[in-house]
Amino acid sequence: MPTQENRNPKMRYTKSPQMSAGEKIGQGALAQDCLADDWKNNFRWNGIERPYTAEDVLRLRGSIHIEHTLARMGAERLWELLQTEPYVNSLGAMTGNQAVQQVQAGLKAIYVSGWQVAADANNAGQMYPDQSLYPADSVPNVCRRINSALQRADQVHHAEGEGKVRPGQTWFAPLVADAEAGFGGTLNAFELMKGMIEAGAACVHFEDQLSSAKKCGHLGGKVLVSTTEAVQKLVAARLAADVMGVPTLVMARTDANSAHLLTSDIDSRDREFCTGERTSEGFFRIRGGIDSAIARGLAYAPYADLLWCETSEPNLEEARRFAEAIHAKYPEKMLAYNCSPSFNWRKKLDPQTIARFQTELAGMGYKFQFVTLAGFHALNLSMFELARQYKQTGMAAYSALQEKEFASEGAHGYQAAKHQRFVGTGYFDQVQQVISGGLSSTMALAESTEAEQFFSAGTAATKMQSRRPAIPQEQPFPDMPHEEMLQPSGD
Repeated sequence: MPTQENRNPKMRYTKSPQMSAGEKIGQGALAQDCLADDWKNNFRWNGIERPYTAEDVLRLRGSIHIEHTLARMGAERLWELLQTEPYVNSLGAMTGNQAVQQVQAGLKAIYVSGWQVAADANNAGQMYPDQSLYPADSVPNVCRRINSALQRADQVHHAEGEGKVRPGQTWFAPLVADAEAGFGGTLNAFELMKGMIEAGAACVHFEDQLSSAKKCGHLGGKVLVSTTEAVQKLVAARLAADVMGVPTLVMARTDANSAHLLTSDIDSRDREFCTGERTSEGFFRIRGGIDSAIARGLAYAPYADLLWCETSEPNLEEARRFAEAIHAKYPEKMLAYNCSPSFNWRKKLDPQTIARFQTELAGMGYKFQFVTLAGFHALNLSMFELARQYKQTGMAAYSALQEKEFASEGAHGYQAAKHQRFVGTGYFDQVQQVISGGLSSTMALAESTEAEQFFSAGTAATKMQSRRPAIPQEQPFPDMPHEEMLQPSGD
């Protein structure tokens, strides 16, 4: 007669042997030793201080390990790029499609700006200034959307088999994301860092402003927290990454160059910049400037992978002064530079200096250089120009845009002109064919107007209805250093 266990398949299992208390202690000690040894001997952690122990990290991890593939892959790739490239340049992306275009064009990293999220990509659905008014999980959600778009682009490219993905190539450009001032205290910074990692960010930056009074670095009224509190937020971010087991890069930004207010004079490192005056809110007035920024940068250097001094203008001599001061004490510390749209570049610099600006910065050690609000300005100007011309000439204006798309497709590999294919219609046709055993009569792309008018005979789209996809054999994720960013072929 069947036993109750045999009658219920859910009850049939082999129980794992219980580990003794002594075995658990032994394994824990071994894990602590391995983690501590990695921090001490792995080149990745050169120059990084942790004011906590491996035991602290393992105690806070919980009993199971959850793998964060995109965050890990992005962090490892970004680190390799920073070690092997003269510098990594990046543009701010507001949407997944903007990020796909950046990768298609050959950029190797993507910047996710809090300013842009505030302006038009936040969870509240509002247009905000850059003052930390939006929900704290908005930037992680934009990171998630960008990675989802990159994943779809990878799936479409791989499924079509048009220019196969070779080892070392990837659609998944690392994301450098803006955590602003952490949206609160150190615990908020800890949780926000975890959210960034879960969303697949490779590097996250924190600034030293008071989160409740946070301003864009190019606005007035900025209030700095004490150097001690700023360091603690960097420690919180590093601890979060260690607890999640991901080598996420931490970038420290200081706004001391143009800030004139401070929350507290408790830290002796801040007192030399205090004027002795107080404001009606109780803030301490301070002397801003490059010396103040250097002092902050030196304090943050042991706890960050990169240092960013926010500036008020594109000034090579000021950048050189900051770099030399940091490198006199921390010669290997990498620096970052915001090539901001808040600067009037042609008013401040001549065309020749603009052309060599990033190369000169790279020679000073500015390894990551980015245009924070590129997505915002590109999106708004392109739509305004189209709308203005459309109002004047109607469909002739849109046809001109389409012809420009076709020209860029033929010359540079631009792919969004074929918008149905671009977003994955053909990919989901393949999914439908697999489900139906190749007998589906509801294929979308092969008989579409796009296939008829945009595709040449014999392309992947025209073959889609009869094609049954093979199981991919190649691994699309990077497994080699020094990889080149994917340059997919046109149709």
